[in-house]
Amino acid sequence: MFKYIFIVIVILVLIPQVRRWLFWLIVGKQLMKEQKRRQNQYKSTSTSKKKDDINIDYVPGDVKKDGFKGGEYIDYEEVND
Repeated sequence: MFKYIFIVIVILVLIPQVRRWLFWLIVGKQLMKEQKRRQNQYKSTSTSKKKDDINIDYVPGDVKKDGFKGGEYIDYEEVND
């Protein structure tokens, strides 16, 4: 009788650990590969930019809806290196 109770307890204790290991074995490796692929993709796009490139991340929608009538003029001068 104690033998069966011991086996049931051992199975209940080991099931979560075995389940985590199987999940990592099946899904975890694929997730790691995908993360590395995306990281390499990000690195390749960020290193291909030139020093003087201009990057605009956000362009607002229709400006007329916001009531935007214009900005102020900012005087500038070009600096040659």
